[in-house]
Amino acid sequence: MRYLIKLAYDGTEFIGWQKQKQGRSIQVIMEKALTNFTERETPIVGAGRTDAGVHALGQYAHFDYEGRMQPDQMLKAFSRWLPEDIKVIEITEVGSELSARYQAYERCYKYILTKDRTPFNRNRSGFIPHLRIELEPMLNAAPAFLGKHDFSTFGRLNPEVTNHVCEIKELSITENDEDFIFIVRADRFLHNMVRRIVGTLANVSHFALGPDTITRLLEERCSRQRLVLTAPACGLYLIDVKYPIELLDGRITYKFDDLIKRKR
Repeated sequence: MRYLIKLAYDGTEFIGWQKQKQGRSIQVIMEKALTNFTERETPIVGAGRTDAGVHALGQYAHFDYEGRMQPDQMLKAFSRWLPEDIKVIEITEVGSELSARYQAYERCYKYILTKDRTPFNRNRSGFIPHLRIELEPMLNAAPAFLGKHDFSTFGRLNPEVTNHVCEIKELSITENDEDFIFIVRADRFLHNMVRRIVGTLANVSHFALGPDTITRLLEERCSRQRLVLTAPACGLYLIDVKYPIELLDGRITYKFDDLIKRKR
């Protein structure tokens, strides 16, 4: 039986999602927890390979399990064996044809860009010193990102990735007393793409550049453009992943919050 899990984590102390030869990764910790209560080494496939320091409120992953434990029991077991900086929120029974990574058709990220670095937000938000960042010029430039484009300029160079075309469906920016909040939703993302979009919009504001700057950068398709600034990883959050409804329709979902309610 295949299970799709939704999880959240604080990425501060991790080298990222993917297991590597050295360092603490979310994937390794998740697989160790699963092995502890299933007594069988089982791979877990994530929807996205978040980088070191990047957080998640809605990461998804799948694994296969044929034992006797029920999903609500697995939720409790994950809670027991996982450290405090990772939490499994939901488990959904799915068919064997669903892949958390390859069948996701949409991902959504949030970026928190703080106006002032403090000891309390230093691991939870990005901060770009020495730039004059204002909301209006970023709002004026943001629409140029919308739609389907070649985002070579805004993805870190990776020879293994040959397709650089992505479709951004939403790019919203709001402001409060402490932060600028960016929401970016697309069918797919290149490596560092959200962080480079945020950093570039901050530069657009600082240098008082026109909205046509983004159009020009997209057309240049140059990943080494000096105006493209990569915002810090600690401000980035993966908040949602979407899958075709026909693969999830009618599937039973078990939520951790429901287990808590039963105890009351």
